[in-house]
Amino acid sequence: MPLVRRIFSRLPEPVRFLVNKHRELIRFALVGGTTFLIDNGVWYALKLTVLQDKVVTAKAIAVLVAVISSYVLSREWSFHTRGGRERHHEAAWFFVVSGVGIGVTLVPLTVSRHFLDLHSELADFVSGSVIGMLLATAFKYWAMRKFVFPEADARPDVRPLRVVTDDRRDVA
Repeated sequence: MPLVRRIFSRLPEPVRFLVNKHRELIRFALVGGTTFLIDNGVWYALKLTVLQDKVVTAKAIAVLVAVISSYVLSREWSFHTRGGRERHHEAAWFFVVSGVGIGVTLVPLTVSRHFLDLHSELADFVSGSVIGMLLATAFKYWAMRKFVFPEADARPDVRPLRVVTDDRRDVA
């Protein structure tokens, strides 16, 4: 039995119910965490090697790699049963939503810096990395379901059902 299923089976029933009910949201959050790591990994790899004097260029490349990764992971895993659009329209909407998400991320930092006149590292971190990221994540989850992948169950869930036999072998 796969590790995830073993862990899932050991959870109390109310928790299992919630995890199952919010599976799409949990997957969306995991994709976000993964692309955060991709973004920062590529950024630091570039800025510490070939783009040492071009930190902004390194960040732009890293963001682009992370957004493309996010699209693939979102389409194939987070929202794998959702659809309703032709792939090129879906991709265009994804990049529009991601662009608006970047703007949403910057709003709290802009308010903190320019309207509240807060200039500390802590204020920047809380407004940009915490509040901004939470607002953008909520916006993107809503927008992905509304505009990018609008129809639930538009694509079949292609994961095979497994039956565990008495001798503990998986049978398709």
